[in-house]
Amino acid sequence: MGNIDNKEKEFAEILKLVTRTARENKNIISSQQVRDAFAELELDDKQFEMVFEYLKSHKIGVDEEAVFDEEVLTDEEHNYLNSYLESLKELPTYNEGEKTAISMSAISGDKDAQNKLIEMYLPLVVDVAKMYTEQGVYLEDLIGEGNFALTKGVTMLDAVGEPSEVESFLYKLMLDAMEAVIENNLAEDAGEKKVLDLVQEVADKASELAQDLRRKVSVKELMDETGWDEDKIRSAIKFSGDNIEDLDSGEDKKKQNE
Repeated sequence: MGNIDNKEKEFAEILKLVTRTARENKNIISSQQVRDAFAELELDDKQFEMVFEYLKSHKIGVDEEAVFDEEVLTDEEHNYLNSYLESLKELPTYNEGEKTAISMSAISGDKDAQNKLIEMYLPLVVDVAKMYTEQGVYLEDLIGEGNFALTKGVTMLDAVGEPSEVESFLYKLMLDAMEAVIENNLAEDAGEKKVLDLVQEVADKASELAQDLRRKVSVKELMDETGWDEDKIRSAIKFSGDNIEDLDSGEDKKKQNE
């Protein structure tokens, strides 16, 4: 059992690494890179097919450029994207020589150059955000996180050193920011599900016991019947807003006494 758990954990870690590798390569990875990454786990063709499907479902191109499908956006996101892209058209554009000069000045701490870098890479934030659509976070929030990372990143370029490395540095910060907000959102969803499951579990048990007794049940009766501690039941009552129909929480009596 332990060996299976370890393999599953290793599989998840490799999949995460492969996904990140693709993101850092502008959302493309070769099938050979994927196979090499999983070499030690000796996956069969069906398992590799599942990995490739997972990557494609996360907007990653395998052996080909990933194509963004705007149909995955809600109407609200679609309208926001069009409006935002329209506003970006007003930004100045720079040739390669100008970009290098601006990057050098920004690295040395020049504030005007740092602001120009922000303007220069705002469209890149949009491209990165498109890669993370359909993962539970609105496009507008993804772009907001990416813009914040970009704004912060241009003040940290002393860690880079070379103008040629600036774009890669800022790009990775955008990836980090968007992945962090998606992970936080998933954690919140998991937390909400845990709460809902708890309320449902207590409500179901209270309902069963109430049917037997043909009346509402008390917290103590439910504790005696299930072996649960009082904190678990009280937590469910609290999260439900004292709306577990078959359970007498005693709150009404408390209020009357007060």
